[in-house]
Amino acid sequence: MFGSADWISLGNTEELVKELETTGFLKEVTLQEKRIVISYHEGQFGAVHARCNHMGGPLAKGKLKKGCMECPWHYWEFHHQSGEAMNRAHEPLASHGGKLSTYPLKIESGILYINVAGETERIKPHYNPMQDVAREPKRAPGPIRVLGISTTAMDKEHPRYSTSEELLKSTLKKAETELGLETQFLALSELNFRHCEGFYSKSEKACTWPCSITKMDPKDEMVKIYEGLVHWADVVLLASPIRWGSASSLYYKMAERLNAVQNQITLRDRVLIKDKVAGFIITGGQDNIQAVAGHMLMFFGELGFISPPFPFVAHSLGWSSEDMEANMDIVQKSEYLHNQSYELLQRSVDLSRRTLNLI
Repeated sequence: MFGSADWISLGNTEELVKELETTGFLKEVTLQEKRIVISYHEGQFGAVHARCNHMGGPLAKGKLKKGCMECPWHYWEFHHQSGEAMNRAHEPLASHGGKLSTYPLKIESGILYINVAGETERIKPHYNPMQDVAREPKRAPGPIRVLGISTTAMDKEHPRYSTSEELLKSTLKKAETELGLETQFLALSELNFRHCEGFYSKSEKACTWPCSITKMDPKDEMVKIYEGLVHWADVVLLASPIRWGSASSLYYKMAERLNAVQNQITLRDRVLIKDKVAGFIITGGQDNIQAVAGHMLMFFGELGFISPPFPFVAHSLGWSSEDMEANMDIVQKSEYLHNQSYELLQRSVDLSRRTLNLI
């Protein structure tokens, strides 16, 4: 039981309701150094911890929907009285959402009272198994590992020939057969991953590692890119076509989701990618090769990658050419381009060996 001294007045209930009407029925207060969100829905007040159970978003700045508070950062929802995590159908999310701390309330003579000392225990959320990607990066012993990423857009049901992907695949094959290296190939067109949803625009702390989308969505396959870049690969070869003078749209979709990696440097001075090498294969029926390469070099450098001398291989028939059939034939039959791609790999591997002291 609580003594009378434990109860703190929050004010007249009628006045509180009028005030809460102006704030979307959510209001944050600080009592005894506790940040608490006071809510009101269908005649019932609620008092729970004011920070989201997920990443600490300010619940009072969110929305109250059918008695559930929606966090403004990543849209997690919690019942305004029980603090229990809810799904979008406003049903308990017992599987992994956890529960916020709650505070007893009572009404006497039209006054709402709260007991801060009666705070219940917070139940932390249980994340899905993919959260293993959050482990501290540590290179495993073994030969140089090469990750190839193809960013060309492709219909899964009707695949077509891709010049950039062709050069990448032939290079990875030589990495295995001639250099004895471990390789992986990832095609972005085959991965199911969501676009960046701009959480960084709300708060830099809302852009998390692992990415907040990966935490929320077990089906988000961006985790394969995170695993490959941060944990597995020593060398990354990225292949992209040229689309209207730029890299592919899938490349930019991936790049935006990698803000979660770069933001760790800004927020925590934590560099997730160290001693890793990146090289680039760029092809297309249009020109602007150097601008595409320049962007990639800058972006991967910001993630922590280094690059070898002559860090990209490229091919284009130029702006005026629309003969794509000829372009595909040229790349497919060109020993020069295939050799140049393989030499890019060799330069990248040599740099990786020196960096990792494997020579």
